[in-house]
Amino acid sequence: MQAKRIRCVGAVIRDGGGRLLLIRRGHPPGEGLWSLPGGRVEAGESDQDAVVREVGEETGLSAVPGAFLGAVERPAPDGAVFDIRDYEAVVTGGQLAAGDDAAEAVWVSPARLASLPVTPGLAEALTAWHVLPGPARQPGPARQPGPARQPGANPVSRRPE
Repeated sequence: MQAKRIRCVGAVIRDGGGRLLLIRRGHPPGEGLWSLPGGRVEAGESDQDAVVREVGEETGLSAVPGAFLGAVERPAPDGAVFDIRDYEAVVTGGQLAAGDDAAEAVWVSPARLASLPVTPGLAEALTAWHVLPGPARQPGPARQPGPARQPGANPVSRRPE
């Protein structure tokens, strides 16, 4: 029997200074951990509509979803699987304020993100998708792997803050 799959989305939003928008989860799963704004896709809702809704509910900001970045699977309660699809997004308005499932909503630099307790696999996925600086690592389990890299090829250097 195949595990129940729960479709979810996440929004990767950066400001002009390269900071990333994060929320601190206020409820399980991952209560107290930092993550991207996002959540479950409702019945009949597109991924893009879910991104807009979740960003608004969790951060008070209006956003326009953009390019698909990648997908990850994470364990969910009762043996189910969260099937999370992350999209770039751009803020178009609103006032930053934590709401809905978010205990806090903040802009963080890549260096600051490295010191925060984040949801499992978040930093690895963002690095693999070139959102964060560093060597690309494959977040597991990814369903859309990129081209194979030769050891030492195309190193990505850490950007200064």
